[in-house]
Amino acid sequence: MTTVSKPAEISDIAVHWREEEYVHPSARFIGQANLVDPAVVERFKEENFPECYREYADLLTWDRYWHTTLDTSTPPFWKWFVGGTLNACYNCVDRHLARHKNKAAIIFVPEPETEPTYTLTYQELYTRVNEVAAVLRDFCGLKAGDRVTIHMPMIPELPITMLACARLGIVHSVVFGGFSGEAAGLRAADSDSRVMIYTDAYYRNGKLIDHKASADIAVQTAANEGQKIEKVLVWRRHDGQDLSNTPMVQGRDYFMEELLKGFKRAKVAPVSVDAEHPLFLMYTSGSTGKPKGCQHRTGGYLAYVTGTAKYYQDIHPEDVYWCLADIGWITGHSYIVYGPLALAATSVIFEGVPTYPDAGRPWRVAEQLDVNIFHTSPTAIRMLRKTGPNEPAKYDYHFKHMTTVGEPIEPEAWRWYWEVVGKREAVIVDTWWQT
Repeated sequence: MTTVSKPAEISDIAVHWREEEYVHPSARFIGQANLVDPAVVERFKEENFPECYREYADLLTWDRYWHTTLDTSTPPFWKWFVGGTLNACYNCVDRHLARHKNKAAIIFVPEPETEPTYTLTYQELYTRVNEVAAVLRDFCGLKAGDRVTIHMPMIPELPITMLACARLGIVHSVVFGGFSGEAAGLRAADSDSRVMIYTDAYYRNGKLIDHKASADIAVQTAANEGQKIEKVLVWRRHDGQDLSNTPMVQGRDYFMEELLKGFKRAKVAPVSVDAEHPLFLMYTSGSTGKPKGCQHRTGGYLAYVTGTAKYYQDIHPEDVYWCLADIGWITGHSYIVYGPLALAATSVIFEGVPTYPDAGRPWRVAEQLDVNIFHTSPTAIRMLRKTGPNEPAKYDYHFKHMTTVGEPIEPEAWRWYWEVVGKREAVIVDTWWQT
């Protein structure tokens, strides 16, 4: 006779933390919060699905308004905002020029503290995105629906290139800069990319990394998979300086800085695409087998990240928002680039690691730039707590809001985040996303 053991009760396998005290937002925060109105929660009750998401989509500018919020007729291929057309780049850049053209869109913080921060206003971002879009269209011959693989670190040219792709309806596939050339080549082959975009070098943990070397490996890997890479565009980390020891390949590799000389002040009209048109591909890490490409479509994705950036991150146009993630992951796509820029906020991009040259670096940056929204992971919080538990107290910054993302945060780390990093002033919102 075979006996079957009783399934474990949920209470037997759950991890229990002791009851924590309630921490309420300050009156000052409540007075300005996007999500303070209880009617918002009421409007997003389950019985109001899917029409409640009109509210997110109405934060965007549509070239043609949609006729159906959600089409579920061919599961699992749901279609959001059916019949609508728009352009993601227009929504993140062009439409802000009338009111915010001289406002900072992106602040770049290089890893070397001897190098000054670099600010792009919305007008400057508009100019640079147009010039890069002209290169992609007129030099590379790319058009809406084509794919481009971008293997770049955290420098401002990364979001500029992404937005240039979006302007043309080109589907970008960003590979985390720390991945190998082989990983980038496999993803380029899977997506049928003919063009790859690199940088010559970048700084990481005090070292200058020769990134161009990965491009040759990527091209060869793609070729082994049957995909020819026709062009490799290379951004220089410092204009006019070659930081890589890897030679350029004649007829295949081109410095962006040289190409852009022929497209100064070029203007490229944003291509209006269907709401269901792919905006980007993002591949899983490959830790459990072959990387899987996830396709995110323009209307539903952009509406969702704009809405959640407003209501969950509490982003307003006047905020200086710093998400300490990497753009190569979904959090970085959504909450460094598309979400904050769609709301006309200022988004900080940090090149290096938060503990270099010491654990006080994030708080010096926050003080210098007057950051008021901070977004990071429990992993980073634990690391900063371990390496510099008393560092935040040394700097005069004030966050109104702090986000965590990734794995759940345990009480000890949360309490340090609240008491020491947030100085008992900032609201903490714990979030969770996947590729």
